Amino acid sequence: MITLISLVALLSLVTFLFLQHPQFRQAESTGRFERIKQSKHYKDGAFANLSFTPNLTEGYSMTGVLYDFIFNKNPRKKPSKAIPHVQTDLKSLPADSNVVIWFGHSSYYMQVDGLKILVDPVFSGNASPLPGTTKAFEGTNTYGVKDLPEIDYLLISHDHYDHLDYKTIKELKGKVKHVICGLGVGAYFEQWGYNAEIISERDWNETIDLTNGIKIHTLTARHFSGRTFKRNNTLWLAYLLETPEQKIFIGGDGGYDKHFAEIGKRFGSIDLAILENGQYNVAWRAIHCLPEEVVQAAKDLNAKRVMPVHSGKFSLAQHSWDEPLNEVSRLSKEANIPLVTPTIGEVVWMEDEGQVFREWWKGVEN
Repeated sequence: MITLISLVALLSLVTFLFLQHPQFRQAESTGRFERIKQSKHYKDGAFANLSFTPNLTEGYSMTGVLYDFIFNKNPRKKPSKAIPHVQTDLKSLPADSNVVIWFGHSSYYMQVDGLKILVDPVFSGNASPLPGTTKAFEGTNTYGVKDLPEIDYLLISHDHYDHLDYKTIKELKGKVKHVICGLGVGAYFEQWGYNAEIISERDWNETIDLTNGIKIHTLTARHFSGRTFKRNNTLWLAYLLETPEQKIFIGGDGGYDKHFAEIGKRFGSIDLAILENGQYNVAWRAIHCLPEEVVQAAKDLNAKRVMPVHSGKFSLAQHSWDEPLNEVSRLSKEANIPLVTPTIGEVVWMEDEGQVFREWWKGVEN
C-alpha cells in the first residue's frame, strides 16, 4: 500500500510539473476574461455549443472507446510508405496569384488578393504534447516556418494541439503581422511572447475588415476546446474569407449541425469550402463530421468546390488512414460536388475551377 501511494504521489508530481510547461499555460488578463464573460456563448464558466453536444454518442461509453483504442488495432491506421508531396517555393509565388497550399491535416497557406494567410500551422511533426506520440506520417512534414514568407494574418480555429502547435507558433513569432483567433486563445500567444496589440480575439458572428474590401467573418462551429483537463475555456471558430470576387469557407473542426445551412443562407454561394474530413468516429460524431455529413455540409453551404482536410498526416482515430478521402470522394461524386484534393505542397489555383486533381492516396501502397 505504501508503494502504491508513493507511485500515485510521484505520478501526480510529475504530471503537475509537466503541466507547468508554457504550452499549457495562458497569460492572465483581466480585460480578456471580462470579454469572455460578456459572450452570450459563455455559460456557467465555459463556452457552449448552440445545440446539445454530448461527449459521446448515445449508446457509446468511454470504457468501450478506450477498449477499442487499446485492443482493436487497425493495421491500416498509418500508411506503410511515404505520403507523396510537392516542395513548392512559397516565397517565389507571384504576388498577385490567388492560391491555396495544403501542408497536411488542417494546415494550409493562402494568397488572396495580395494577402498572405496561414491557417492552423503544425510543423513540429507531432499532434500531441507528449514527445514521440502521434507522429506525422512519413513524407508529410517537409515544410517548416523557414519556408514561409512573411504572414499578414495567422488564423487559428481552436486551441487543440493538432491546430495550435506550441513549437510552430514560437518559431513564427516575428514573422506574423496579425493573429485572429477565438475568445481566450490569444492568452496562449501572449504567454508565448506575442505582442497583445497584434492579437484579435473574436466571438462567433463578428466581422473584421482587412484591406481593399476584404473581410474575415468569424462563424459558429460545433466543437470543444482545452489543452489540459479543463474544457471549453476558450472559443472554437470557423471563418469565412470574403473578397470582392470570392468567398472561402474555413471550417476548422466540428460536427454537423444547422449552422452550415444558416451560413449558406447568409452568404449565398461559396467558391471554396475547406471542410474537416477525417479523425472521426460514430462515437463522437457530435464534434467531428462523418464523410456523408461533410458532403451534406457542402450542400448546405452552397459550395461550388470542397477541399477536404484533417487527414493525410496524423492518425487520431481508429479508421484507416485513407478512408476519409476514399469515402468523401465516392460520396461527392454521387452528389456531383467537385473535390479539391491536392497533394501536400501542390498549388491550388483558386480561379481555375477546372483544375484537375488526382486521387493521390490511391497510389500509396499499404
